[in-house]
Amino acid sequence: MTRTIRFHQLGGPDVLQIESLDVGQPGPGEIRIRVETIGLNRAEASFRAGRYLETPVLPARLGYEAAGIVEALGSGVQGFMPGDAVCVIPAFSLNQYGVYAEQAIVPASAVVKRPAGLDAIGAAAVWMPYLTAYGALIDIGRLGAGDAVIVQAASSSVGLAAIRIANSVGAVSIATTRTAAKKAALLEAGAAHVVVTQEQDLVAEVKRITGGCGARIVFDPVAGPGVETLAQAMSSGGTLFVYGNLSGQPTPFPRLMLKNGLNMRGYLLFELTQDTQRLERALDFITRGLASGEFKPVIAKTFAFDRIADAHRYLESNAQFGKIVVTV
Repeated sequence: MTRTIRFHQLGGPDVLQIESLDVGQPGPGEIRIRVETIGLNRAEASFRAGRYLETPVLPARLGYEAAGIVEALGSGVQGFMPGDAVCVIPAFSLNQYGVYAEQAIVPASAVVKRPAGLDAIGAAAVWMPYLTAYGALIDIGRLGAGDAVIVQAASSSVGLAAIRIANSVGAVSIATTRTAAKKAALLEAGAAHVVVTQEQDLVAEVKRITGGCGARIVFDPVAGPGVETLAQAMSSGGTLFVYGNLSGQPTPFPRLMLKNGLNMRGYLLFELTQDTQRLERALDFITRGLASGEFKPVIAKTFAFDRIADAHRYLESNAQFGKIVVTV
């Protein structure tokens, strides 16, 4: 039996329960791991609350991202051995698998070797952020030297990864934050510019930074009415990537998009992680960045497994700077 976190009804963090379940043996193409750490993600909070892209089949598990040790291999699995230190990356449905547990069975296609130099906490804090940012900015957006990119919700783990990826290719990162509380930390994390949206005019600041041109790419998990302002801060032919809806509001298609030939593109990490060739390129890019020191995990706070509800409350507080990790 293994301790596993599930929920039997939709709702806030208090619906999360720790239960003893029989994890069983991995099936064909699966791996069982002993979980050491879990990286928390906004998608999991949305899934728990019934606001995600798929409806939970109750009782439901949770968890896309973890670091651990291989315990057992299902038939047909190659490239791993019991005892290997590995990471689980988001590449499956939460209605099929989940890593909020002491032991978890996951598809081998969602398991990668732990990058050298990372401990278990750091290893649970790199793949979702860097794969998400890489997929939009590099794989699709072809961000390059001199390009300006607006990074919304920049103090999130994904936002911080986007800043480092932009810097690594010579792009100009423009981080946004609502208040000045996180401005210094964002500059220290590598943001070339920080715009405090409650105090500054985003459009005017971006135009000033770019010499009047605007940003070629916007990377936005907020969506909602704010896309109207973002469109005004973009250069002709630019792309606005929407990869979440933290605003919880309907997202218009600004008329300015038509006038300036702008693109608004919905983006989810899974289009990358479920494409073998694209994922291999992403893993290579990120692994090289980790090895060089250009990329690194940023840990906001760690919580013990028994405090999973508190960890989810903190996740939804918007107080964090970087990744929240749960230790098992």
